Amino acid sequence: MTTTTGATAPSVVSGTTDLPKSSTSSSSLGSTTGATLAGNFQTFLTLLTTQLQNQNPLDPLDTNQFTQQLVQFAGVEQQLKTNDSLSQLVTLQQTTQATQALGFVGKTALVDGTTATMTKSSATWHLNVPSDATVDITLANASGQTVFTGKYTAGAGTDVPFTWNGMGNDGTQWPDGKYTISATGKDVANNNVGIAAQVQGTVSSVDLTQSPPLLTIDGASYTLSQVKSIIATASN
Repeated sequence: MTTTTGATAPSVVSGTTDLPKSSTSSSSLGSTTGATLAGNFQTFLTLLTTQLQNQNPLDPLDTNQFTQQLVQFAGVEQQLKTNDSLSQLVTLQQTTQATQALGFVGKTALVDGTTATMTKSSATWHLNVPSDATVDITLANASGQTVFTGKYTAGAGTDVPFTWNGMGNDGTQWPDGKYTISATGKDVANNNVGIAAQVQGTVSSVDLTQSPPLLTIDGASYTLSQVKSIIATASN
């Protein structure tokens, strides 16, 4: 992508994704189901034992009926064991997710988003341009005021970076802070081209009380599935 004064052409961004709600309802349902099964199992066992103790020796329980009850008894017991195994698998999965999330702390991650933080007069977005296009870019500050506009020619790519040095069209040097990008494009046939944007930031913390764990990146929260890539940083 070619550049104009005060900007270089790189990538696309979209807004911060709403935080996923924790799955407390599903775990509550599972525990309720388990308790119900366990209760039915104990009730069935009590009835079966009482039945054996009190049946008439001269008119014993029909063999086929008794066999069916034993099969039901075994089925309920197996279901309880299956539920316990599933609970253990869920716990292991949550532990794995937490371990993976902790490994992201301090890393620079790329996530869907339109708002980037400018630091030391430099802010970068990453654009997803599906085909060669002319891209119109508008930047706005935290108050919604337009601070920069530009038109660029961009080749197709899933990670086309756009870096802004904080210089407005009127020559104003804007202060460090959060700025939001809006990008639209048209291909060679003058058809609209949808452009998505991503932002990068350092993972500052991980909230392990949520399921799945939430990563804090540049003040916003994201799940592991929302992390598109990890950007390597040059060592000193």
